Amino acid sequence: MGVAGGDERSTTERVLTLLGLLQQRHVWTGPELADRLGVTPRTVRRDVERLRKLGYPVHAGLGVGGGYRLGPGQDLPPLLLDDEEAIATAVSLLAGAGGAVAGAGDAALRALTKLDRVLPARLRHEVRALSGSVEFFDGGRAPVDPGALMTLAGACRDEVEAGFGYPSGTGEVRRRRVEPYRLVASDRRWYLLAFDLDRDDWRSFRVDRMTEVSARTWRFARRTAPDAAAYVQEGVASRVYAHQARFLVHAPAGTVRAQIPASAAVVRPREKERCEVLCGADDLDFVLMRVLLLGHGFEVLDPPELVERCHALAERLLSAGTTAPVVAPDTEET
Repeated sequence: MGVAGGDERSTTERVLTLLGLLQQRHVWTGPELADRLGVTPRTVRRDVERLRKLGYPVHAGLGVGGGYRLGPGQDLPPLLLDDEEAIATAVSLLAGAGGAVAGAGDAALRALTKLDRVLPARLRHEVRALSGSVEFFDGGRAPVDPGALMTLAGACRDEVEAGFGYPSGTGEVRRRRVEPYRLVASDRRWYLLAFDLDRDDWRSFRVDRMTEVSARTWRFARRTAPDAAAYVQEGVASRVYAHQARFLVHAPAGTVRAQIPASAAVVRPREKERCEVLCGADDLDFVLMRVLLLGHGFEVLDPPELVERCHALAERLLSAGTTAPVVAPDTEET
């Protein structure tokens, strides 16, 4: 009896694990699931049947691109929501993904993609329509299409290629084909880190600039990727500008990070309560003033011509400080 009870618990735990895997990714092959669960493909088929009997619509496809996937439906235990509850939940998650709740954007987006997977088509349309009524006061993120966010998040999860229209430097919109890796949220915008198949290199893209976002069924093997958040931050703060500069600032990294937005500079800790600041600008004087106004001692590391700009700026400041004040002439009272 003890062994039978243990087997029953083992089967229950395995079926719940299978359900969790099906919720994590759009499609799994039988061998992939068998490998994850440590069982045979035949056992996977039996466990899939158990889920179907419990009311979970698990679909099986044949051929290239086939496999097991959890289909959409409104009768999925243990989450049972009526139409009004489902719409209210989705719109609340949209608000969180848009930045209304500090630090909740990424978690809200993950939850929203899971909910979107099980919403009937009629409710998806209503959620898209209602999302247009969600607004954020000044300081929120740039508005993006929630459908685009969910499509990209799903493509990252399922490791399938994605495509979208994106403006070039001249403003011409071109179709881009990418292997999506991570969505990254800043204080102002959403970005996608992806491997650009046409340029054979990693790129970051602003989601609010994308049009006609779509995901394909073509799977790809995940590449060795850079740190997503660090790559996007460095691009936003430095690579997009004509000039990049590095400074050694005589203050702890935590102190400097609290003084300058993450979108304006990358701050890296150094030895002896110092840090390295990487930032960019289209004008060297501007980037110099940004670091000067932090109020800490600093040294220029790169580029060499910035040292000359330091001397020129110092002379201008000294000249402004020693110029005799202009005294307005006395005026007679009438």
